[in-house]
Amino acid sequence: MTQLVDLRSDTVTKPTAAMRAAMAGAEVGDDVYSEDPTVVALEQRVAAMFGHEAALFAPSGSMANQIALQLVVPPAQELLCDANAHVVTYEFAAAAAIGGISSRTWPFAGGEIDVDLVASMIRPDGYWAVPTRAIAVEQTHNLGGGFVIGLDTLRGLRAAADAAGIALHCDGARIWHAHVATGVPFAEYGALFDTMSVCLSKGLGAPVGSLVVGSAEKIARARWIRKRMGGGMRQAGILAAAGLYALDNHVERLADDHRRAQRLALALAPYGVVDPERVHTNLVVLDLAKSAVDAPALAAAARERGVLMSVLGPRTGRLITHLDADDAAVDHATEVLTGILSA
Repeated sequence: MTQLVDLRSDTVTKPTAAMRAAMAGAEVGDDVYSEDPTVVALEQRVAAMFGHEAALFAPSGSMANQIALQLVVPPAQELLCDANAHVVTYEFAAAAAIGGISSRTWPFAGGEIDVDLVASMIRPDGYWAVPTRAIAVEQTHNLGGGFVIGLDTLRGLRAAADAAGIALHCDGARIWHAHVATGVPFAEYGALFDTMSVCLSKGLGAPVGSLVVGSAEKIARARWIRKRMGGGMRQAGILAAAGLYALDNHVERLADDHRRAQRLALALAPYGVVDPERVHTNLVVLDLAKSAVDAPALAAAARERGVLMSVLGPRTGRLITHLDADDAAVDHATEVLTGILSA
């Protein structure tokens, strides 16, 4: 039987036996009444990690992002983000459809951000224009290939937001990877943002769940928004226990995923499809613009040989290393992909 290596996303992982045991033994209650002790423990743990007052457990990263955006951008007012940000690319226009939020974007530059450009785009009250109320960034950046936004850039955005009296939100779905790659403490990241979303199922191996992080006042409002969006959960401690286990056991091991992604990038670099220096974490984005094979064809040929990858566009593919892809799996994927590209 052909070995199957699934590198489409780090969301495809399955809970480990130890994580399942933690879930099975979780103490639970009704979380809509804020009476699930395991959920409360997870929320307090994550809030403290990022130096904020409170956090709220949500079923998904998209819901966590959209709750956070509604906290900082009133209806019919404006969010600024990059053109390939997850909040405007992969969340099915939820900011507009659910939050009534107007969005405006700056040109995508692979995760890099021109702070002066962003600052120049902020619209103040008055002038019969939609006022800007928040800036959103993504750490690490998905379509930027796991690019880690530097602290100087984030500090510059914080200063621009403060000068304009607006908020700064972080879609921190993979902020764990940024921490492991750079050594920047979680609290140092947290100090820069008014609101954050952090995901437990991207890289950390939990089956479901994200958290909104912010002030106590914001998180009190977030509970109402979550309920309105259908995100109130009952005995959710079974899920929260997976998150607590992941935080205890699966953060530092992300370095293994980064190492494997770099191995993939170095092996594929001679074919002109990736720059290893742009691979900061566990994402490897393939630029097939100059390749004889396009992304759908590469993905189809790789699938026939037991390797799954994502197609992001006609000439763009993506590979993501994760908890369930060990060295042997990455070696197999490397052999398959280099074989196709060299044919």
